[in-house]
Amino acid sequence: MSDSVVIWDLLDIIDEALIEDIQEGDHTTLATIDHEAAGTAKLLVKEPGIIAGVELAEQILKHVNPELEVDIFIPDGARVEPGDIVLTASGRVQALLVAERTMLNFMQRMSGIATNTNRFVQAVRHTEAKILDTRKTTPGLRTFEKWAVRIGGGHNHRFGLYDMIMIKDNHVDFCGGIENAINRVHQYLADNELNLRIEVETRNLDEVWQVLKTGRVDRIMLDNYSLEALREAVKVIDKQFETEASGGVNLNTVKAIAETGVDFISVGELTHSVKSLDLSFKAVVA
Repeated sequence: MSDSVVIWDLLDIIDEALIEDIQEGDHTTLATIDHEAAGTAKLLVKEPGIIAGVELAEQILKHVNPELEVDIFIPDGARVEPGDIVLTASGRVQALLVAERTMLNFMQRMSGIATNTNRFVQAVRHTEAKILDTRKTTPGLRTFEKWAVRIGGGHNHRFGLYDMIMIKDNHVDFCGGIENAINRVHQYLADNELNLRIEVETRNLDEVWQVLKTGRVDRIMLDNYSLEALREAVKVIDKQFETEASGGVNLNTVKAIAETGVDFISVGELTHSVKSLDLSFKAVVA
């Protein structure tokens, strides 16, 4: 797990998810399964992809009942095929059934994100471009979704508004221009004794020239540029600052975008419109 994923934050979110599902009790399980009944269930893959959330699944199972025994056969980030068994869990059947849906909901979405991310990563593997996620995540689930991006081979952009300066078009327009925005950012950082990386979004080559003239940033975002404009911008910037392409990126366009020489490509599609990977949790019956 990345150092950025704090275990206590995870447990708080897991608790909320379990409470949402269980409330005062899983009445079906309580009615049909003896309290002391023991058994084993397997996590079964039903379609091909990249598995993600295995480490999280173990945490959920152990959080529901620390006495459950979890045996992991396929780790996070591995490519899986239908019929593969990712893990088995053994112990009290009531605990297995209580954990089942929460565990699967997280794993299916995380695996879908990891699988989708890996498609983009593979599409640009012949270049030096890195695939980035965005803040277009499900409220409350950003930690898990960005974790899944990393498992799929992508990289995290900023986690939120707090850990990086991102001067976007609205900031520029409301602030009265790029130079003024950059100057005000540096004054703010100095006044508040903060050390944050600075990125500026640009909409055209004229704005790129304004950033180059002003300087004092770490990365220039090239938003919704044509391929020709991207190539020109990368040439003009000439490695003085990191470059990031964004806007309208999909699997049909990402290869050509990467080939312009940009350092990073941010893709909202990694997290905002993902099909979950089909997984199930089935009883092992002797």
